[in-house]
Amino acid sequence: MDWTALLNALILGVVEGLTEFLPISSTGHLILVGELLDFNTEKGKLFEIFIQSGAILAVCWEYRARLGRVLKGLTSDAWAQRFVVNVVVAFVPVAILGLLFGKAVKQHLFHAVPVASAFIIGALVILWAERREHRITVHSVDDMTWRDALKLGLAQTLALIPGTSRSGATIIGGLLFGLSRKAATEFSFFLAIPTLFAATAYDLYKTRHLLSTDDLGVFGVGFVAAFISAFLAVRALLRYITRHDFTAFAWYRIVFGVIVLLTAYFGWVDWSV
Repeated sequence: MDWTALLNALILGVVEGLTEFLPISSTGHLILVGELLDFNTEKGKLFEIFIQSGAILAVCWEYRARLGRVLKGLTSDAWAQRFVVNVVVAFVPVAILGLLFGKAVKQHLFHAVPVASAFIIGALVILWAERREHRITVHSVDDMTWRDALKLGLAQTLALIPGTSRSGATIIGGLLFGLSRKAATEFSFFLAIPTLFAATAYDLYKTRHLLSTDDLGVFGVGFVAAFISAFLAVRALLRYITRHDFTAFAWYRIVFGVIVLLTAYFGWVDWSV
């Protein structure tokens, strides 16, 4: 048994789980941490795609009662039908743009310097958004219309740029569009379910030739680590936003991005992603 591979899987699983739903970019962190661990091989990238499903499952578990109610009332409950319509409407923009430009984005932007730059630019947007006066017109996810959902879906498309953060783009977009902090955060969780499941399934299908039973242990460790850490992160974020804004995440992004740029500029780390 390769204990080094299992340790790397554990580390990357925790990184995925902790960063997927916080406004700090899981993709950016996985690219950078994967490079430090020399885990950015084709198999490593497949692993990173796979463990997203563990993080998604954590959201499904946290909101299992609500999702169960949606499924139960899909044919008869107007609330459930509106909820599904909103999620689908928000999902469509990123699905279309992802299919059109996903390959080009991965080819040109999945590198340390673009990721670090996106970290810093995204942080500045968060700081600007938090300093604006928030006029809340949508207090909960249940109050959203399909137009609100479409706006958040368009905001989410910015996350195709690695380092931007899918949750960050959705949440901050929600704040700018009049959603309460809780509504924007929760909707970003719900929108993650079809977005990440679709992306994971699509990428796994394209790279299925790399799958091997020999990797079950490594993939299993990463999946479980992502599930547990994402579950804890989601609960912590929901508690955090009741009393705080997202400024602290912005400063974290700036520090992290500057460190990566400095290490790249001075050659302290060989960011050859």
